Amino acid sequence: MLRRVLLSVFMVVVLGRGTAVQYSSDMCNWKGSGLTHESHKKDVEQVYLRCSEGSVEWLYPTGALIINLRPNTLTSANKHLTVCIKPTKDSKGANIYLEKTGELKLLFQDGDGHPKVQCFGIGQGGLFIEATPQQDISRKITGFQYELVSQRTLSDLHTVSDPCRPCSDTEVLLAICISDFVVRGTIRAVTNEAELQESIVEVSVDKLYKQKNKIFSLNKESGGWEGHIRTPLECGVRAGSGDFLFTGSMHFGEPRLGCAPRYKDFQRIYQEARLKGLNPCEISTD
Repeated sequence: MLRRVLLSVFMVVVLGRGTAVQYSSDMCNWKGSGLTHESHKKDVEQVYLRCSEGSVEWLYPTGALIINLRPNTLTSANKHLTVCIKPTKDSKGANIYLEKTGELKLLFQDGDGHPKVQCFGIGQGGLFIEATPQQDISRKITGFQYELVSQRTLSDLHTVSDPCRPCSDTEVLLAICISDFVVRGTIRAVTNEAELQESIVEVSVDKLYKQKNKIFSLNKESGGWEGHIRTPLECGVRAGSGDFLFTGSMHFGEPRLGCAPRYKDFQRIYQEARLKGLNPCEISTD
């Protein structure tokens, strides 16, 4: 369920003479068709999205879109939001750029195959989506999911923007407080999905500290908790012995692995911070 922020979405179609306004039926998502374009009149459509997450789907892309992802009310906290974009599977028909004051930076090129999630600061600009020349647009759909992430939640941003980098001690401690799930457990198996460039990490849970969205469930036969977490294939996660503290967040509808130190390393980090009074929140280390 979307975490909505004073929701208001509208689409402005820039015409050669005047402006027409249409309103989306879904406040956080936009869906449109390039077949509505009249090439001699309509060149660009501007879309304003006010939610913390949602999606864009552009059928039969022609011309261009400008997507503005921003909260309805500009505050000092909102100025530090990070936008993360994940193209949908088989998204085709357009290039996606980051645009600010007429300057374009390519984020996703048409035909990339399986592009990685891209993140950027909300103040760095909006999204400019330009349809690529096509002889047959009938089978082209450009789509992506978006999320707004607070830069203050360092380990949450780490999950989507730099997931293979080992977490610092500070990020580990913060992850305990802000993650959607925190469990102690072992890696039971790892399944690699080459097509999606992702690994599915199956976890056997020894202790469940917290979770959202029922990521881990109770196995009635074994009496233990278990579940799976996704992480990029390039991280090279493998099954093996040893206890870990798994943390992470829900992103684009899936649990994503964040900080995952070995449990003995977490115990050291936690106890050292506790002695100095630097723990941002409490957790049992028994």
